Amino acid sequence: MGTESTEGADREDLAMEPVPETREALSRIQGGSDEDLMAALKDLGRRAREIVPECVGLSLGLVRDGVTFTLVATAEDLAAIDAAQYLEGGPCVRDDGGADTVEVAMDDVLDEAAWALFARASAAVGVASSLSLPIADRGRIIGGINLYAATDDAFTGHHAGLARALGATAVGAVRNGDLAFRSRRLAAETPERLVEIDTVDTATGMLAARHGLPVEHARAKLGDASRRAGIKEAVVARLLVELLSP
Repeated sequence: MGTESTEGADREDLAMEPVPETREALSRIQGGSDEDLMAALKDLGRRAREIVPECVGLSLGLVRDGVTFTLVATAEDLAAIDAAQYLEGGPCVRDDGGADTVEVAMDDVLDEAAWALFARASAAVGVASSLSLPIADRGRIIGGINLYAATDDAFTGHHAGLARALGATAVGAVRNGDLAFRSRRLAAETPERLVEIDTVDTATGMLAARHGLPVEHARAKLGDASRRAGIKEAVVARLLVELLSP
């Protein structure tokens, strides 16, 4: 009886909880019932902490839809990490409105002269190291998992084990590439991103019906219009929905 109680406590200690925006996003995806996806995400967190108990955060990002889901160890950690980012911006935070991938050199990320204040704040909230693992399918990168830990060497020797446990790959793993916990901010944007995806899907369907086009051709037409106009697809989609709605 005592053993079962101890094991239960240990499993509870390994739990990480979704940030509020991730709960909202998962609920939206599941149409109000987020239990399956929530359980799967929490399971990733438990697996990570079974291997690296010092892990305090995990983010799952999906390339195709540009969405990110995040787990953290405690609400206090989350609030302190956010404060640290907003105080100095952080080496991995870039809000230029662009959709292109931004590569950050390791020397820039770890430049203590440029980011001394951020580094001190980050250490105070317990994010001392990070590990980024790609998720691949048939040779293509379809997503990534970012892990955050409370000690400098938490991930040393665990790349392959974490990759196996989390369905990722250790090939192309990057250490300390996101000490600023930028993925937390991407998770905060995910509910809005899902609204945009829904709007684009609605506009695509309306365009296809109006012109008798296959859905993929309608989507290409929408994308071409947004590129020519130099604005986001979601903006064009919203305009189309407004114009074409009865």
